[in-house]
Amino acid sequence: MMEKMQIRLAKNEDLMRILTIYEAARIYMRKCGNLTQWQGGYPPKELLLSDIEKQQLFVIERARKIVGVFALIMGEDPTYTYIENGAWISNEEYATIHRIASDGTCAGILKAAVSFAWKKIPHLRIDTHKDNFVMQRAILKCGFEKCGIIYLSDGSPRIAYEKISADSGRLSCGPSCSS
Repeated sequence: MMEKMQIRLAKNEDLMRILTIYEAARIYMRKCGNLTQWQGGYPPKELLLSDIEKQQLFVIERARKIVGVFALIMGEDPTYTYIENGAWISNEEYATIHRIASDGTCAGILKAAVSFAWKKIPHLRIDTHKDNFVMQRAILKCGFEKCGIIYLSDGSPRIAYEKISADSGRLSCGPSCSS
């Protein structure tokens, strides 16, 4: 039986492993044809340390080894204020999953992050680069709906998605994603 993934807050002492995971993710993205996302060593160490300090960076462990990382940011995301070619499903309080990455050793990192976040708030948003086809498929598989295009603070476009509880009048697949 495969060991279950555990999610916990990231700590400063996890930083070197987290940076290694982001490097592995950048290499994987390039290999899959996503040549421009996360250039220049993104996300920078300073942003990750800030996320750790704000208690919004999480690590995913399997067999006590960190295999994934993501930021879960509660509340309004300024880059989601304007959306074009679509609309958000709801303007109620939400959390955003950002900067999700895997070391490539196991599947299900996004599924684990979504399940974890869903328990905190059943209204999630996420976005990804137009060339990140692997993430686009995974996001849809986890029950998100494509809502339109948002722009990062540097003006870069991203495909935006939302997942909301059936209690809000919209159907959702709940905490887990399909395999």
